[in-house]
Amino acid sequence: MTNINVLTSEFQSIFNTTNSPRIFFAPGRINLIGEHTDYNGGHVFPASISYGTYALAVPRKDQKLRFYSLNFPSTGIIQSDLSNLAFNEADDWANYPKGMILYMKEAGYEINQGADVLFYGNIPNGAGLSSSASIELATGVLVSGLFNLNMERIPMIKLGQQVENKYIGVNSGIMDQFAIGMGKKDHAILLDCQTLDYKYAPIKLKEHVIMIINTNKQRTLAGSKYNERRSQCEQALSDLQKELSIQSLGELSIDQFETYKHLIKDEVNLKRAKHAVYENARTLEALEKLQQGDLNRFGQLMNESHLSLRDDYEVTGVELDTIVQTAWELDGVLGARMTGAGFGGCAIAIVENDKVDDFKESINNTYREKIGYEATFYTATIGDGAKELSKEDQL
Repeated sequence: MTNINVLTSEFQSIFNTTNSPRIFFAPGRINLIGEHTDYNGGHVFPASISYGTYALAVPRKDQKLRFYSLNFPSTGIIQSDLSNLAFNEADDWANYPKGMILYMKEAGYEINQGADVLFYGNIPNGAGLSSSASIELATGVLVSGLFNLNMERIPMIKLGQQVENKYIGVNSGIMDQFAIGMGKKDHAILLDCQTLDYKYAPIKLKEHVIMIINTNKQRTLAGSKYNERRSQCEQALSDLQKELSIQSLGELSIDQFETYKHLIKDEVNLKRAKHAVYENARTLEALEKLQQGDLNRFGQLMNESHLSLRDDYEVTGVELDTIVQTAWELDGVLGARMTGAGFGGCAIAIVENDKVDDFKESINNTYREKIGYEATFYTATIGDGAKELSKEDQL
């Protein structure tokens, strides 16, 4: 359904117009390593992928906003107005673009006209590949492009996170919006979530591909234990601050953590903090290994990351563990781990090109037997960040 001509004629039919819409795209993201480190002030290592959100738009002469999603046709056209962009539960998914437009206006950008906007996403819904941040950034580049706002990218990324935190009410870090806003073809981004310093790292897979494996278990961040994990880390940090002048767990080396961990009174909080510190160290090592072309060690770091997320952070669950543990035993797999917030969603694996079919078959046999239904597989191509699609992109 990512045929641009099809999307354009859908737009014209739904909004009853002959105008040709401008077409924008924001990718989803995978995080190669560095999970639940973003809100702990550590490093993450995401990449934007070829799946994402298409947004087609034509400006209106009045102040009306009309949104339609091909993914949720039963909600029909959701109508709003520039004069009232408050969160409204009845507006369902359309709260994401509404929140983005509201915060752009509040940041001083002049948006005086409405628009008709069609969204279509080919990110599996609820898979944890960041469809909500993809909608936010697709809206950001669309509004900026449509009304010549020339909005800089980092401020747009920060607004996307605010939509998530304040408007929707999910206490998430900035990684998703950053990866989607700043993605670069064939590169991952090492991002320091505290300072927003970042480096691009080339991903040279040659004989391997990155497979995304969707558990098909729906998960929603707001309803998961995400906020609970976050507050456990904050409590651990507060214990450590009795003797250490640090602002985040991400500032600690493993040695420092081991020296001062006795300050953390609660055993569960201690495990959560251990994951944040060790995972941050793994992420920094992962950059080095990729720069050296050492994919084998990179794969081992992915495996260690999953074990830590399973045992110390406890966010994996039987579906993700079944996929990852099965992958570890297969020929041609360099590494596998859950990606995203956990509690369902997706795993990723680095797999030899000529072993992909065996990989899918073996995983699905075990998964079906143990879980009772099948997983879905996607090959991740690492693409550019959010942008307006040129004529060349549309071919």
